[in-house]
Amino acid sequence: MKLLTYGMVILYEEGYQMKNPNRKKITQLEQLPNVGKAVADDLRLIGIDDPKKLVGKNPFNLYETLCRTSGTKHDPCVIDVFMSIVHFLESGESRPWWSFTDERKRTLLGKQAPKSPVL
Repeated sequence: MKLLTYGMVILYEEGYQMKNPNRKKITQLEQLPNVGKAVADDLRLIGIDDPKKLVGKNPFNLYETLCRTSGTKHDPCVIDVFMSIVHFLESGESRPWWSFTDERKRTLLGKQAPKSPVL
């Protein structure tokens, strides 16, 4: 058995197949790629009980809502998962959540970049 890792996080076992369902037929959150019980429970906590409710949502806003509603600062990788879910529902392409990490980091850096003073 060979495990593939991302830093200290075990991503998946070699030979692992991502869920790649027909997005038009999904009726439960757990059917989505990258979604297990914990993520599904988080989504339900913020009022998302049907995958179709995620279409058009902003993953960063979903994350902020989750943190505010739960009273907990969640790991930023949750944003990656939310990005992967919204991407899947809008495009049909199933990608691992960690493939969104660089995009999330670039986006967050852009939001936090201080404005240069005008000289």
